Amino acid sequence: MKTAGRSGGTRDGSRTSEDTTSEDTTHREGRRVSAPRAMRRAAEQLQELLGRAPESVSAVKPTDNGWQADVEVLELERVPGTTSVMASYRVTLDEEGELLAYERIRRYTRGQIDPRQ
Repeated sequence: MKTAGRSGGTRDGSRTSEDTTSEDTTHREGRRVSAPRAMRRAAEQLQELLGRAPESVSAVKPTDNGWQADVEVLELERVPGTTSVMASYRVTLDEEGELLAYERIRRYTRGQIDPRQ
């Protein structure tokens, strides 16, 4: 599966010119990226694979091996906009924010509201 390249420090721990992120983007116990950074990385990498810009990230949660995020994508634009077809994709990232896997978990119209249970 295609993934985006990594930026940051070198193997010996020194910094490179590509390392423009602040220390607050990594988790204190290791190299786990922060939740906001994981959300951005999920959206960026999914856009690269699908060729469509994500509308939003509707969920993000840590896992034992990284992060899991649900990303909403416009799949088919229609008029009126409430009839456009949307999709939810579940994206799995490693601790450094690199995409490991994704799957479409739901398709729906933009105007659809989920019933509360």
